[in-house]
Amino acid sequence: QVQLVESGGGLVQAGDSLRLSCAASGRTFSSLAMGWFRQAPGKEREVVAAITWSSGSTWYADSVKGRFTISRDNAKNTAYLRMNSLKPEDTGVYYCAAAMSRHFGILMTGTADYWGQGSQVTVSS
Repeated sequence: QVQLVESGGGLVQAGDSLRLSCAASGRTFSSLAMGWFRQAPGKEREVVAAITWSSGSTWYADSVKGRFTISRDNAKNTAYLRMNSLKPEDTGVYYCAAAMSRHFGILMTGTADYWGQGSQVTVSS
């Protein structure tokens, strides 16, 4: 079992930045691919960023490319999502997710083995 605990969400203005953190416990963190999903009001959950176990490869949705950065610190068992130049359309509940795979391919299908509880991000215009 893996427990994922998120932190760092909040209410910000358009153009501001936020950093989400996802602390993992219960399994060797470095064996997991990690991802961040979000669910906007009235929309389906979508993957916005993913990273391999070694940070050797990352992926971003077109809507966040160039503004969001996913990273991880395996020594701290923590994954991060740095969000810059936030827009109102970035508003939603952000979920940290983990897959029992060193690559994030399965996360691209919207599937994960473990999920965080979700963190609300609200961007006002």
